[in-house]
Amino acid sequence: MMRAILPLAALALMTSASALAAKTDRNAVPAATPDGPAIDCVQISAIRDTRVHGDKVIDFHMRGGKVYRNELPYQCSSLGFEERFSYQTSINRLCSVDVITVLRNPPLTQGPSCGLGKFQPVKLARKK
Repeated sequence: MMRAILPLAALALMTSASALAAKTDRNAVPAATPDGPAIDCVQISAIRDTRVHGDKVIDFHMRGGKVYRNELPYQCSSLGFEERFSYQTSINRLCSVDVITVLRNPPLTQGPSCGLGKFQPVKLARKK
């Protein structure tokens, strides 16, 4: 009986290690090269989607294909784990002076709030 338990425990440990490795790889920051000067704001209506890379980098994919990388000035705890955030602004732009708030799940609650950096247009490296 003990011999059957050891392989199962080893399998469970390997499964959790590979799940952690997959989460870490997903948060890896893709290689990119700057594609022009950084800007202070982007139009909210032009944001197609966002991709969080760890606790400090968010890529904003815009309609039309342009990508803006925002490197937060400080680590934003749990942003890379949760990979989702909210923001509030009184104008139709998201700017480097704005603050994002990490959304935790379950249940959907607010986490830490963190300041944004400038929006650097980038060309993402092609995946091999």
